[in-house]
Amino acid sequence: MPPTGLDPLRHHGPVILLLPADPLRPRRPDGHFAPEAAAARDLGFDVVLVDHDALTRPAGPSPRIVAPTAATGPAVYRGWMLRAEEYAVLAATLRERDIELRTTPEQYRRAHELPGWYADLAAVTPYSVWTVGADRADFDRARAELGSGPAVLRDYTKSMKHHWDEAVHVADVADAAAAWRVAARFLELRDDEFVGGLVLRRFERFVSAEVRTWWIDGRPALVTAHPDTPDREPPADVDLSVVAPLVAGLDLPFVTADLVLRDDGRWRVVELGDGQVSDRPAGTDPAALLTALRFS
Repeated sequence: MPPTGLDPLRHHGPVILLLPADPLRPRRPDGHFAPEAAAARDLGFDVVLVDHDALTRPAGPSPRIVAPTAATGPAVYRGWMLRAEEYAVLAATLRERDIELRTTPEQYRRAHELPGWYADLAAVTPYSVWTVGADRADFDRARAELGSGPAVLRDYTKSMKHHWDEAVHVADVADAAAAWRVAARFLELRDDEFVGGLVLRRFERFVSAEVRTWWIDGRPALVTAHPDTPDREPPADVDLSVVAPLVAGLDLPFVTADLVLRDDGRWRVVELGDGQVSDRPAGTDPAALLTALRFS
């Protein structure tokens, strides 16, 4: 039986777990994912290593991005973040070896980039507007659409939350010059990792640490601390009743939704992500997550 707290789904047998290889010792998993590799083997997964650097290097992916393996069938990736285009290359490379990622490239992009999931979760997440690219005129259009007041800046996949004052928090989107200074600093820090466009999200006041929820085939599988605050265990009364039907409606195989309590007592989604590139918080047993995947 799956660990307590998991929703036991129909068991389809072993799957392949793809993990990043250690850059210096390519026959071993990257140390960050070594606990998941060990737990996966104990649970009967076939563990296959991926050369993340070869997949993401600017010159283009190497034909040897996936280690030799005799394993075939359905696969789940657990690794470092990939651009949607890189994930599509990985999926195509695996398909040539009769390995099929459970999450298609289209599904990955929808979960990984905010414009793909925002409309479905608009009722439970801060109001957001975005640009395509980083053009100043498009940014000003987005500002006007948001109105006035404070906002939070990010791109389609990530914020620079460790640079809150200079590259995230916009004190008043009506102040064009000040808002653009934040955007310009954000673009400078993100550099060539910038994805998609600039996103402005209306500021909301939160009163709790973030909680990471894990969803498989639209059903909640696990509730954990957030990787940024692994010592802040989630409260027992996290209410998923409003969020659950909306996440299920996305019809995505494996996602995470990061929730936080707003000052009016409502749980809000501050981020949705593809579960394959969502970090597991320290202190969470890797077997708990992998057992949920094993029973999906």
